Amino acid sequence: MTSLPAALPASVGGKKLGLVIDLDICVGCHACAVNCKEWNTSGHSAPLTDWNAYSADAEEDGDEGAWGVWFNRIHTFEAGDGEDARTVHFPRSCLHCETPDCVTVCPTGASYKRAEDGIVLVNADLCIGCKLCSWACPYGAREYDKTEGVMKKCTLCVDKIYNENLEEQDRVPACVSTCPASARHFGDLGDPDSDVSKLVAERTGYELMPEMGYKPVNRYLPPRPRRTKAEDFGAPERLADLAQRVPAGETSSDATGLLGWLDTMLSR
Repeated sequence: MTSLPAALPASVGGKKLGLVIDLDICVGCHACAVNCKEWNTSGHSAPLTDWNAYSADAEEDGDEGAWGVWFNRIHTFEAGDGEDARTVHFPRSCLHCETPDCVTVCPTGASYKRAEDGIVLVNADLCIGCKLCSWACPYGAREYDKTEGVMKKCTLCVDKIYNENLEEQDRVPACVSTCPASARHFGDLGDPDSDVSKLVAERTGYELMPEMGYKPVNRYLPPRPRRTKAEDFGAPERLADLAQRVPAGETSSDATGLLGWLDTMLSR
């Protein structure tokens, strides 16, 4: 089995690179998943195979349905009830755990963790496709490529973040650079003074399933409380009364403030 390396201390350049994902502003557009696929299908873990991509059915028990290798997947959930209900989009990829069992169960050393930055990778030349790592990962982050017969996973775009041919601001994972809502952030979570660490502290970011003991590096920022009043959005106090909501049991014609004025104007 594979052993974990001792992490390099920050004093000699050691880092703990990871992602911070803001669930409050993720819109579930899948841009991160698509750009991840675009970059990595010709990158470190290329190719990211797809099979029968236009089938209407998912593959089951070896049938002719569709399957593919995706490092980043987005799940959508409905949370809460009534006025408190909201849609939450939850991106999921490898969390680059500090103590990942996906590495320690590997019989060939194909799965390994880098001491210098904490990134977990797979050496395809050593992988025998036994799938032990996928069974050990509680986050479902491992992807089996049936065509290549090996396991693949998110690499944090290791061939991009260290590419000195790119401008420094472009040396971030593909999913981060493409997010239209800026819901994804990348940096050194081992440095308490980094931008991502400050963001986590400010928003009380949390790790996924801490009870498992794998110490995932990635952090999620929880959705903020629902904002329903004008002042919640920073409206000046003198304008807040203009956006009064229609009380329960009344019609829009009974409304005051801006809604009442608008109803009157449209009813002429």
